[in-house]
Amino acid sequence: MPNTDTPEQEVQEATSSDGHTTFSRREFMQNVAVAGAAAAGATTILGAPAIVRAQTDKGPIKFGLIEDYSGIAAYQGLPKNHAVQLAIKEINAGYMLKGGPTGPGGLGAFGQQAASPPTMNINDKVVDDGGAVGESTIVHNEDDDILVPSGEEGLLGRQVELIDPDAQSDNRRYQSLTRRLILDDEVDVIMAAGFSSSREAIRPLMNEHKMLYIYNSQYEGGVADKYTFCTGAVPEQQIIPTMQYNIDNFGPKIYIIGADYNFGQLSAMWTRAIAPVLGAEVIGEEFIPLSVSQFSSTIANIQAAKPDWLMVFLSGENHTNYYPQARAAGLAGLPMGATTNMMQGYEHIRFAPPAISNMHNAVEYMEEIPTPRNQAFVQRFREMWPDEPYVNELSQLSYVGAHLWANAVRQAGTADKEEVIKALESGIGIEAPEGRVFMDPATHHLSHYIRLARSDDNHNISFVKEWPSIEPWWTRRLGVNLVGKAESKQYTPADDPYLQPYL
Repeated sequence: MPNTDTPEQEVQEATSSDGHTTFSRREFMQNVAVAGAAAAGATTILGAPAIVRAQTDKGPIKFGLIEDYSGIAAYQGLPKNHAVQLAIKEINAGYMLKGGPTGPGGLGAFGQQAASPPTMNINDKVVDDGGAVGESTIVHNEDDDILVPSGEEGLLGRQVELIDPDAQSDNRRYQSLTRRLILDDEVDVIMAAGFSSSREAIRPLMNEHKMLYIYNSQYEGGVADKYTFCTGAVPEQQIIPTMQYNIDNFGPKIYIIGADYNFGQLSAMWTRAIAPVLGAEVIGEEFIPLSVSQFSSTIANIQAAKPDWLMVFLSGENHTNYYPQARAAGLAGLPMGATTNMMQGYEHIRFAPPAISNMHNAVEYMEEIPTPRNQAFVQRFREMWPDEPYVNELSQLSYVGAHLWANAVRQAGTADKEEVIKALESGIGIEAPEGRVFMDPATHHLSHYIRLARSDDNHNISFVKEWPSIEPWWTRRLGVNLVGKAESKQYTPADDPYLQPYL
């Protein structure tokens, strides 16, 4: 009887109840057959050259993951850990995400060209794709099946082993764990950190030890570092699209509230710099320490300023308390823009409506994205983690980051960090649940499929606008090219001669 199992079913079967990977004889023979086809010259499998160039190294390839599984950032770290576990299970079971040296392009299948914005209420699992597109509209149809056989179990004939200590939301612990993973565990790659402050605490150590470091979070942008690769969205992919939409639809007067560390402060700087370019003005701003969970004075200041809309750069578990407090104080209906809300903290699920009514965020990923490839990813995720409250942006970025690294290892034919960095700089793309993404060699950041997500009074999510590919262009415009010139710096709008007059 022919095998009709899907990749998702086979990966599920390949894991025993205790989490260790096992294979039936049928699965083993199938993988051997695929590997043989690859070695014989099959060109559709990116991992095929790695079969021929398989290393003689013995033992596993060690994958270091440092995230927060306790403390104020645990809501970020746990989903990232779960996503990496899923990716490594797929890699070890003989699967990969499609990829290759081709950048993204084309129009999106879901968006403005539809009769109405696609909408999803995740609680009821109801999807409205927006209706049929017009006859004159060109639509790019994405591949639905993006998880495909790699031609081998693991990478280069070796299994991938996850080493994942808990940083406990403590930057000093991040530093000690980074040293431990590099010096004692001798890992081949490190993924780490949610908050920018944690990233900046360990990035010098990565450079000191020439460690390949992958940062899986949207952030305030500007990092240009030979050893750091960032998978999350940056201001030109989030802040600018959100501002333009909100200014056009709600007005030019903006009030900023942000977390009192580099993420909130630099994101606010971006907002101040871009506002005059878009014909708007920032009429007030304040920064709130991460320990604060009471916002009565902030709410009073916003009410007194009477902005057209609010730009929110809050961060962490304590700051999510702002939303129900603001609604209780009478700010219901005030339009908001953000870069982390809904897609990271899933406030539209956690809080009763209308706590975040009229929230707008240019997102690279949300669980509600109504495409077949994303629904298949969510299904795989929930088969492994059925109690996950929400498959958020950080989950997808970590999942994609792990698979992107694996594809680069296959392309390099070795897990050697310097060679894998060259592969990541070669012009490598991957089919992600969000859509196709592409690692820009010059900046070490991904292009992203960006959708403008809106939460209504009932916390239904609609995608009211989309950009099928926004490149990480800003630091490149400042002259950053990490392929030609290694550096380790975080640029800010103050480094941009064009934006300086607006700061």
